Formats: sequence, structure tokens, C-alpha cells
Amino acid sequence: METDPLLRRCSSSWYSFGANEESRRSDSSGPRSSSSSRRTSSRNNSSSSSPIDDLCIQQAAVFIEDAIQYRSINHRVDSQSLRLYRWYYSKACQRVLSTAIFVTLALAFFEKPSSLSITSDLRFRRVLWEPPCGVTEGIEAFCLLLFIVDVVIKSYLIGWEEFQKTKWLIAYIIVLAVSTMDWTVSLCLICKESVRVRRILRPFFLLQNSSLMKKTLKCLRQTIPQITSVMLLLAVHLLLFTMIAMLLFTRAQTTKEDKEWKMYFRNLPESLTSLLVLLTTANNPDVMIPAYSRNRAYALFFIIFSLIGTYLLMNLLTAIIYNQFRGYLLSSIQTSIIRRCLGIRGAFEVLCCERSIKGGRNGSIRMTVSTNTVLQVLQKVKMSSAHKQEIIKQAKTFTHDCVTAEQFRVLFDELHKETIKMYPPKPAYRSIFLQKLQTVFSHRFADYVENLMVAVHLTCIFVALVLDAEKPISERDGFFSGVLQLSSLVQYGLPHPGWNPELHGLLSLWETVRLANMLIVFRFLRIIPNIKLMALVASGLFDLIKNLRAFAGILVVAYYVFAIVGVVLFKDTIPVPYNSTNTSLHESISPENITLQCGTYEQLGYWPNNFNDFAAALITLWDLMVVNNWQVFLDVFSRYSSPWSKLYFVAWWLVSSVIWVNLFVALILENFIHKWDRSYHPSFSDQESEYQMSVQDMFRDDLEEPTEEELLERLRLHPHLHLPRGPI
Repeated sequence: METDPLLRRCSSSWYSFGANEESRRSDSSGPRSSSSSRRTSSRNNSSSSSPIDDLCIQQAAVFIEDAIQYRSINHRVDSQSLRLYRWYYSKACQRVLSTAIFVTLALAFFEKPSSLSITSDLRFRRVLWEPPCGVTEGIEAFCLLLFIVDVVIKSYLIGWEEFQKTKWLIAYIIVLAVSTMDWTVSLCLICKESVRVRRILRPFFLLQNSSLMKKTLKCLRQTIPQITSVMLLLAVHLLLFTMIAMLLFTRAQTTKEDKEWKMYFRNLPESLTSLLVLLTTANNPDVMIPAYSRNRAYALFFIIFSLIGTYLLMNLLTAIIYNQFRGYLLSSIQTSIIRRCLGIRGAFEVLCCERSIKGGRNGSIRMTVSTNTVLQVLQKVKMSSAHKQEIIKQAKTFTHDCVTAEQFRVLFDELHKETIKMYPPKPAYRSIFLQKLQTVFSHRFADYVENLMVAVHLTCIFVALVLDAEKPISERDGFFSGVLQLSSLVQYGLPHPGWNPELHGLLSLWETVRLANMLIVFRFLRIIPNIKLMALVASGLFDLIKNLRAFAGILVVAYYVFAIVGVVLFKDTIPVPYNSTNTSLHESISPENITLQCGTYEQLGYWPNNFNDFAAALITLWDLMVVNNWQVFLDVFSRYSSPWSKLYFVAWWLVSSVIWVNLFVALILENFIHKWDRSYHPSFSDQESEYQMSVQDMFRDDLEEPTEEELLERLRLHPHLHLPRGPI
């Protein structure tokens, strides 16, 4: 039976926004009852229809933008607030805020102790410039003022009820208050205070500005209690073998026999430290050699310890961290998916109108949006041009001039696809000869020949580098002169008596050849797309770099906090060996009459690794995260400061090497497995496998989208938006 749908527009009086919210609540039976009466009168007056209000279009556009960015829609929706909201989340405003955060974090490089020196080596470190009191403080004051404006705008836009629920905003205000007070103290003491509390709090500004970083941090906080059992088991393993080691390697009567005791197991703290370092394999096999040289059976102790601790418990810890963190991250990303669905459905709800569908005996009413209204909203939405063009293209395909809720949702499935690799079209030539050349060189065998030539060239370069590795430049004329012989003949003619690979100028011939060879080496990277597995790994690597921002941000926060704490605790702890004012940087500075113990900080020349300034602290923390020879740092700082300093380095090892590195491995595994499944699964086309994934897309197969009832229930609970109807 043919239906004759009747389109009825909803008016802006259906809703109550912003300042009118309280007044509408006080009216008789509330906004919903009044809205219902308006809907009834609208149905009775079927011949009248009004255009969609501009405010509704503005609200829909903002809700869609919230969905694109996975933002919450629980904010004010009156006209003035929406303009402020869009201005706040504009690219220009967010760039200013990001710049302020970057500048605030970068101040640590210039504040006392300044990192403006050529080297961090204790023997040669000379600070080039230290800003006078008030310079960095003035810059910091301006940034703090921007942050205050930021928190005021955020608090206003979400309203008082939502503000009370948002712990991050409350913490934001507390951090700003403490930073402002500490800044005031610095000025009162003329920048001579020993500890600046606000420096440790600065990474908070980076955390609160990224929703994905906040989700990652929340997942980390929830994961740590779950791995406590394995950490306790690891501690028991360490203590048990420490006691066994102290019983095995006791002090002997001869100096030769008690070498193991003297070097590694003299007391309980040293024994714990030695086995903890062995757990990371940093001192293997050094810790075993003195005992192993006496009796080969002692090797069994160290082998069993490493098998249980390093290869069993540590890998078990990796598996648990991966599993638990993935579960919490899925739950957190589920919230982001709900936000996107809620934003899209909210946009539909503020635009929708009633269309009466008569079928059979009973008529039914469903909510729709006209296609023209959808196109009008899309023109106002700030989104990538590729996504906008595709969504507009799909919207124009609707033939009945109406879009249902399901069709409206499907329109924005295009947002799940971040970007796709686009290849430029082949140029069209009129000449038959050029067309044939294009056909020949566009064939895949042409790529094979080209890659083969590059491979042969690389082989020649490799052979030349191996053969001429020890030769001076003057003796390398034979091979490399042949490389550019043609260019020499063109420029100088034949013969050219002034041929000299050491010719100085802007670029000598030798330098030109080296540059050309470097470019040829990079040219070989074009072979990657021709090998499917290699292309899969490479694309996964690029996706990993893109999705690593939140995880890298957490690591930056950890580095920053530990570096600041390290500077406070260990600045100028290690003494300068002697006055080296007149000593050249390349001269040997160790006095001949001093014998240094092998493997110590002084003997290894680790003088640039220290905590005397912020930049040096960052490099030292990196060396510690790699855990190669990290026992050297444990030893030197326990000697010059306190044995309790080992707690700082163990805490950094747990945060960086145990937790963060394992999370990094988990992200690599998840990214590669997802790429592999999409690439080799028959349901995905080659074009779909080329899409770059976000973190949300990576876990999308394991997530559930909310039902219509759940979305409508959440929309009815919106603190500033009151919809006139229940689910239909």
C-alpha cells in the first residue's frame, strides 16, 4: 500500500537551554509535559511546518564535532555558550594552549640549574648563560594566567553539576593554586629557594589536556593492583635467593676465596642489589665469575636464579600487564565509542521531526531529518575535507528527502576510517609514443628492474666501504672518481689535470659522492611496498608512531617528574675530581698516580651522566631505562649521597623498564595482530587494509555499540538539554 508521508518540523520551543533551564523546571508539570502539549498541537496542525531553528543546527554541528573528537556532550547548549565552546576548541585556541604547556615544560631547561652548557661532563661543564631572576618567572606567570583562563572557561561550559563530578578539573584548580603560591614564594625569596614544588606539578598540565592520556593513566592506575601478586612473588624470589647467596658466599680465610663475598655479597643491601641487577642481566656474567672460577658448580645458582626470575617471572609479569591493561583500555575506549554514538544521536535528536507512516490498519510515527537539513549541518561542521565530502556524497543518495536515525548513524561510520592512502591518477598523454612508454614503465616488472639496479648499486657501495674502510680520502680516488667521472667530463672537459677528490669548496667531490650514496640507500626503501609482509610491518610501524602519542606522553611525564626529583636529590652529589679549568676537553685528565677500581663510575668515565641540571638528568634516566651497567649509578650515588638513594633508581626501573616498556610491547602486539588479521582476512579488501588506524579503531572489533534505548536515556539525563519525547 502506497504511503503519503507528512513532514512536520519541530520548533525551537521544544527545548530548553542554558539560562532558561531553571525557569522551565518551575513551570507547572515541567518542560517535558509542556513539550508534549506542543507536540500534540503540532500533530493537529498538520498543514503548518516551520524551518529548523538556527540554534538546532548549531547544536547539531557542535554535537557532531564532539563525536568526531570523542568529547562529552554534557555542556551548555545555548547560543552564546556554543559560540564560546567552538572558539575554545578551535585549532588556533588549542594551539595557543598547547604552546603554553610546551613553554611551561621547557622552562626546566633554562631555570637554575641551567642546562645551557656545551657538555654535561662534570670536569668541563661551564654554563653559558643563566637567566636573571624574573625572566623565567614572568614567562611562567603568563602561562599560568592562560591556564587559569582555560579552567574558568571549561568550568563555565560544563556547568556546576558536571564540574562537581569532574575530578580532573578540581585537581586542575588545586594544581594552579599551589603553583601560584609557589611562584609567589619564589619572587619573595628572589629566586633563591632550594625546592620549587611547581616544577614537579607542571606535567599535570600536559596530562589534563589529553583525554587519551587521562584514559591511559587511569588504566595504569587500575592495572598496578592487579600485578601486585606477581611483584610480591618476584620480591620473595629475590629475598630467597639473596639469603641463599649470603649462605653460599661467606667470608673465607684467604683473600682469593672471598672475592665473591667482597665484591657482591658483603651484606644484605649489597646482596639484594647484586641479584636485582642480575634480574635485568646488566651484571651478567660479572657477578658469577669470581665464584665460577673457584668451582663450576656455583654457576647453577646464578642460572637457576635467572631462569626463574628473568625468563619466567618477568615474562609472566609482561603477560599479566598486557592482559590487564588491555582489558581496562578496552573499557576506557568503550566510553569513547559511547561518546561518539551519543554525539551523533544527540545531533539527530535536536534536528528530528515527525513523519507519519500509515501502513495497514495502524499508522506509525517515526522521527526523521530532512536531507537538506543534514547537508546544512554538515556544511557547518569542522571536520576533515575527505570525511565531509564522503558523508555529503552519501547523504545526497537518499531519495525520499528524509533520514532516519539509523541512516543518520550509518552516515558517520565514515569517521571510523582515519585516512586512506591516495595515489594520484596517471597523466593522460595524446602522443602514442608517450602512452606506450607509460605502459612499459607502469608495469610491475619495471619496478622489479629498478629495485634490482638499486640493489646492485647498494652492493657496490657496501663492497667499496668494506675495502676502503681504513684508507684515507686521498687514496679513495680509484673507485669514487668513477662514480662522478661523467659529470667531471661534462664540466671540465678531457683531460682534466686538476682532478682532486679533496677539492675544497661548498662540497668536495668526496662529500658529494657520500651524499649521493646516502640518497641511494634511502631510495632502496621503495622496495618495501613490493613485499607484502614487509609492507605490513612498515604500515604497522607508522600506525604505532601515530597511536603512541598518549603512551609517549605518559613516559614524558614520568621522565619529567623523575628528572626534577633527581635534580633536587642528587645535584652536585658527585664531586669534581680536580680543578680542570685549564684542561682541554680532549686531554686525559686522570692523574697517573691514582688507581681507580675497575667498573666504577670514575674508571668508566661516566662523568657526563649526572643530575646537575635537567637535561643531564633526562639522559641519565634514559641510560638507566636501558639498564645496561645501571649498577654503576646505584653504586656511585649510594657512595656519595646515601644507600637509600637506591630506592629512587629501583622506582625508576619499575616505572620505565617494567611497566612502560611492557605496555609498549602490548601496543606493538595489538597493532600488528590487528593489521595482520585485516591484511590476511578474506572479508577485508586491499583498500580497507590501507586505512590508518586510531587506538579506537584498533579495538573496535572487541567493543559494543550502545543500544538506542541507552542513548536516549543518556540524552534525557543531559544537564542542559531537555528532549521532548521518550524512545519511539
